[in-house]
Amino acid sequence: MIQVVAGKKGSGKTKRIIDMANLATKDSKHDIVFIDDDDRYMFDLRHEVRFINASEYDIANDQMFMGMLCGIVAQNFDLGLICIDAFKKLIKNELNTTEWFFQRLEAISQKHDVNFALSISADEDELPEFIKKYVI
Repeated sequence: MIQVVAGKKGSGKTKRIIDMANLATKDSKHDIVFIDDDDRYMFDLRHEVRFINASEYDIANDQMFMGMLCGIVAQNFDLGLICIDAFKKLIKNELNTTEWFFQRLEAISQKHDVNFALSISADEDELPEFIKKYVI
């Protein structure tokens, strides 16, 4: 399952996705990963959540970010949820070029039984159609 929290800057997307990660630690027996583009919210997460500052890995584009996600999933069979904050900053690409990315996320989600929650800085009506179906 893929869930997208969309909205303009300052609309509470990050708080929602942090709350999702923290709640999942209480409701799930699986591991939770939170990926962000900086360390700003590291201490807002419960200690059970594995925090990753993606900026430490010099990710240049959406393909490199997908490789990172595949590596995370491959190394942990107990993974239940990956939360990705600041998605647009991490992929360094326009959303309308990411249909392949969401298709791949869907395939990974189904094959490995891992859920994804992403925050995207854009109003829902600005999102490409292939992303709108994931908006919560």
